[in-house]
Amino acid sequence: MLTISGITVRLGGRTILDQASTAIPTGARVGLIGRNGAGKSTLMKVMIGELEADDGAIEMPRRARLGYIAQEAPSGSATPFETVLAADVERARLLEEAETCVDPHRLGDVHDRLLAIDAYSAPARAARILIGLGFDEAMQAQPVDSFSGGWKMRVALAALLFSQPDLLLLDEPSNHLDLEATLWLESFLRTYPGTLIVISHERDLLNNVVDNILHLQGGKITLYPGGYDSFERQRAERAAQLAAAKASQDAQRAKLEDYVRRNSARASTAKQAQSRAKMLARMQPIVAMMEDPSLSFDFPSPKELRPPLITLDRAAVGYVEDQPVLRKLGLRIDPDDRIALLGRNGNGKTTLARLLAGQLTPMSGEMNISGKLAIGYFTQYQVEELAGSDTPLMHMTRAMEGKPPQAVRGQLGRFGFSGERALTPVSKLSGGERARLALALVTRDAPHLLILDEPTNHLDVDAREALVQALNAYEGAVILISHDRHMVELTADRLVLVDGGEAREYSGSMSDYMDFVLGRNQPRADGPRAAGKGDASGKAKRPDQKAVTAGWKEQRELRKQFTRAETAITRLQARIEEIDGALTEPVVPPHTLAGLTAGELARRRAAAVDELETAEAQWLELSEKLEACD
Repeated sequence: MLTISGITVRLGGRTILDQASTAIPTGARVGLIGRNGAGKSTLMKVMIGELEADDGAIEMPRRARLGYIAQEAPSGSATPFETVLAADVERARLLEEAETCVDPHRLGDVHDRLLAIDAYSAPARAARILIGLGFDEAMQAQPVDSFSGGWKMRVALAALLFSQPDLLLLDEPSNHLDLEATLWLESFLRTYPGTLIVISHERDLLNNVVDNILHLQGGKITLYPGGYDSFERQRAERAAQLAAAKASQDAQRAKLEDYVRRNSARASTAKQAQSRAKMLARMQPIVAMMEDPSLSFDFPSPKELRPPLITLDRAAVGYVEDQPVLRKLGLRIDPDDRIALLGRNGNGKTTLARLLAGQLTPMSGEMNISGKLAIGYFTQYQVEELAGSDTPLMHMTRAMEGKPPQAVRGQLGRFGFSGERALTPVSKLSGGERARLALALVTRDAPHLLILDEPTNHLDVDAREALVQALNAYEGAVILISHDRHMVELTADRLVLVDGGEAREYSGSMSDYMDFVLGRNQPRADGPRAAGKGDASGKAKRPDQKAVTAGWKEQRELRKQFTRAETAITRLQARIEEIDGALTEPVVPPHTLAGLTAGELARRRAAAVDELETAEAQWLELSEKLEACD
């Protein structure tokens, strides 16, 4: 049992954790969640002793081995394979002792212990973990210093998993992983024998791996049984109960205040009024569950273009002459396409994205682009390169040079930067807010094609869900690279597998792809084989066509249409409210309605009402179809 008792932590004059308490059973798999900046990493640092709490205590079983990835990545001339094996300190010590021990009795004890900890199968287990995280046989034999920071963190994760601590603590373990490694990690953690606490914004991981959700909000922690979907249902029920209790209390408070106000001055009722005033003072206000009104993604709609937007015909692309990364590319992108690029990191997904974004030119073959095509290309580098001393308003004003202030403010407002938030220095924004600002900047010209390379790395679960809804409401084409399977499943209509120097349509579902990835991540009987390679022809095996069910595709499409209908209803309701405001207060209409006559406003309102009725009818029809599917 891990017991957290009244933990309080203050950093920089701000209370991060406020008398937080809970108890986590031994063997539980817990997902630690909360909005960005809520204090999840702070709580985990208190658990490992890296940060001392101002008050309270954490108790865990004696001699329990605790495992956590340090901030500093491993380095040196040792290989990933050697680094992972060395993580089992007891095994390494016993093997060394077995080589030098001369006492036959002690030597027998050493060998018994080596058998007990399954020491002789350790190399195969280490190789299996490294393969799962993307290290093929050749990579396992290279010095750790030859890898980038992200790959070094994978080595650190592999070493931690190999050591099998009694209490495993993971802070956003998928941040340095591609989709393929994330799928393997999820499969590995599902059967982890010890206690697991993982900070994650991966909805699928939280549903498939954990059996409890530890929610951190307002400095307090609450343990919910079940996965993330179960937590969402329980939170919604709790929010409804709090809202009802708050409404009842507000009504009671108003009644008491009215009595005190009317009867305090009268001698005959002053005593009763004074008693009710004391009752008011003792009444603890019920606080509604906090929501973030600034959590917003709203991509501007592009002007229509005739298809296709882009075509590739036997194109090759790369960075060194005569050494293409990808070849024989044949791809057509239309205005309504939603494409997810699959494949391990290093196989060329980003290279293909840069080609489509116009940052690279074909080495051979043909690439035809619509003359009026506008492209918005988002990468993590744009988030990191935002000037910390500048405000969102300053960034957007530079990017939209020559545009009126209303247009600049309007684009910022689409992404939650209104009022004072638009004047906050970027250095004081959270990672998720910076990602929203970068998205606002790349979509300022209403692009016809939006290319998103890992857009969710800094976003919490709620922000990711808002992004999914915004993408489904967006009227342009989308190309997505993401390790978030939930986002891929709900936004992508087409899957393209980038593997073996080619990019090909993948005809299966995400479930089929999961099975394919998890199957090829297992080493063969004669040792680990290169990850990321397929059969002898160099092509990845495709799933059996019979395994692709029409029902799965239909249900996925219904979910996306349902989300679009919901978004359309919200947008049309807001448009009608704007028009009503302009009709009643024509002096200060929204800038989009400025200059319109009352007759034109009335016509626009009637058209919006008709659209709303159509959207609501479609929403009801889709709702019934989804219920039938379930």
